[in-house]
Amino acid sequence: MDADRGAGTATSTDVTDVLVVGAGPTGLVLACDLARRGIAVRIVDRSPAPPRTSRAKGPNPRSLEILDDLGVAEAVLAAGSAPLPMLKYRDRAPVAQADPWAGSAPSPDAAYDRAWLVAQWRLEEILRARLAGYGVRVELGREVVGLTQSPDAPAEAGADAGAGAEAGAEDGPEADAEASRVVVTFAEDRRGEGAALRARYVVGCDGAHSSVRKLLGIGFEGTTREDQVMVCGDVELAEDALDRRLWHQWFDEDGAVMLCPIPGTRTGWWFQAGPERDGRGRPLAPTADGFRRLLAHHTGLPGQALTRAELLSTYRVNVRMADRFRAGRVFLAGDAAHVHAIAGGLGMNTGIQDAFNLGWKLGEVLVGRADPGLLDTYEEERLPVAARTLDLTSERLRATLEAIRRPGGGLDSAITADTTGLGVGYRWSSLAAGRTHLDASTHPDAHTHPDRTHPATVTDPTDVTHPDARTHPHATHPAGVPLTADEGPQPGDRAPDAPCTEAATGAGTRLHRVFAGPRTTVLGFGPGSTAVLDEVAATYGGTGVRACRVYAADEDRGENRAGEQSKEQSREQGEEQSADRREGRTGAESGPPGCAVIDAEGHAAAAYGTRASARAQASAGGAASDARTGTIVVVRPDHHVGLRVPAEDARSVREYLRRLHGTGHSAARPPEQSSERSPDRFPDMVDAVRKG
Repeated sequence: MDADRGAGTATSTDVTDVLVVGAGPTGLVLACDLARRGIAVRIVDRSPAPPRTSRAKGPNPRSLEILDDLGVAEAVLAAGSAPLPMLKYRDRAPVAQADPWAGSAPSPDAAYDRAWLVAQWRLEEILRARLAGYGVRVELGREVVGLTQSPDAPAEAGADAGAGAEAGAEDGPEADAEASRVVVTFAEDRRGEGAALRARYVVGCDGAHSSVRKLLGIGFEGTTREDQVMVCGDVELAEDALDRRLWHQWFDEDGAVMLCPIPGTRTGWWFQAGPERDGRGRPLAPTADGFRRLLAHHTGLPGQALTRAELLSTYRVNVRMADRFRAGRVFLAGDAAHVHAIAGGLGMNTGIQDAFNLGWKLGEVLVGRADPGLLDTYEEERLPVAARTLDLTSERLRATLEAIRRPGGGLDSAITADTTGLGVGYRWSSLAAGRTHLDASTHPDAHTHPDRTHPATVTDPTDVTHPDARTHPHATHPAGVPLTADEGPQPGDRAPDAPCTEAATGAGTRLHRVFAGPRTTVLGFGPGSTAVLDEVAATYGGTGVRACRVYAADEDRGENRAGEQSKEQSREQGEEQSADRREGRTGAESGPPGCAVIDAEGHAAAAYGTRASARAQASAGGAASDARTGTIVVVRPDHHVGLRVPAEDARSVREYLRRLHGTGHSAARPPEQSSERSPDRFPDMVDAVRKG
């Protein structure tokens, strides 16, 4: 109903900017992000109807921040529920109750403190509705069977990425742009018609069995544990069979059953269990009657209490990662690039975060503001994160398997601060301005063994081995150093949130709401930041960069500066943004270029470490330094800090913004026409990471 074949059957002459293959959460988030930037995007899925997949139980706090930026978080929260306390049983008797989130609460720098329970199919409905608000609908029943990159298109990422452009340069920029396409062919549809289209870029978000990855010939190294199996499904239980305020978990010597209420239903439950086995110990395929037998055996409830079962599937511990996330103009994201152990619930979430990293980079390149080399940073940043996630989820699964051997152990063992996603950053990235050396404490360390590119064989069935970041040929561990409140985030870190008020209207807001939308945000703290913000607003107003002055509560605000908006502008912008968020119309260049907020309680200064900076500058220069005191923080469109410098370092701000957004109003380079790369843009470390 909310997804169809689109405007019509594609022909070989159809051209689009980006083709997204796969309409799960990863593909839908990417398509929404591109569509709101004004990028021509199409999204296809091989399924003839929207899938009713429920295995993923919902977004973690970092994914909720992303969904908030896309304007759908409120709908997701309304459709789901907070995670439930876990009641654990042994031999049918309750033995322990645990609430892993009991000690957590929203904080000034993070509005979301816990994951949210929502059926995956419901989350996909919400994202499809948002995408439809941009005039884009999922084209169902379209299976990709061929990918052909033109000879002039770059065949590889990295150093080879410019080769195609150079080869076609003699034909002129228009011919080069036309040649640099991916021709995508589809299987015959129900009417027996084949179809093809051309796309400037293709992103495979089509799951662990990705056709896109296979067509590219990209390896998918890892392990599948046939001896670690779980059967899953959505079931209905008789009303009052179990308390729906709890997540029930039976762990016995001979198996397990887990039942979690599905939000938004009266009698629906997620069912997970150890499988029935035949006389030789082999797992049996899931059936409704089998679920009833498992329910009766482990829980003591009558089998007839389970009145319906659907979406039955068998899950095997499958941990793999692609050799690379890019081949020329084709990218991989989500399960197509990496699959993880189920513990910690990071599979869907890592895919959503892949999409948010890639979307803004594709957008800036396609509109011609950024050099195509910016796209190299997708693999540079996300491949190490995927490798670390494989480590984390496998370690959490080991911990959980160990815990459930003892009465009172349960799935709470899988949940740690790491599974929130809020600590993921990219300090090693070439986009982390100011990174001057490779210190093991601030960048991913490469532990690759020169002779070991496959995971070791494992004989212990409780040891969930995976392609560890230390054994994968291209993988490195992201690592960071805890910061004190005065230090604040470093380039590459997630940009903290903070409550504040709009200077012009006094309305409450948050920094993440200031960041929201397809733009880079330049925050200015202290009086010395005003000149830089004025320059940013004058240079980039309306072209994807927003300047925002953050005033301390006791700071003299004077008259509105050129980089800030008037009270009337602020009111109009607030009304427009509210309507946009309701209707899904966030435009590529919505809103005025400047704003001002008041850090009434000092949370923003504390989160960004600007109190210490101000004290240091003031003590160094005395009263005469007041006008120069300040800090500039550049926040990327994906809410990661790109640059953090003293306000007097306007040159660094200019250089960083040029890299992401060109030269502002004076930018004349047509989209995708430039293949020239700055010699210092990608340091040697990037090649070292890629080559392992």
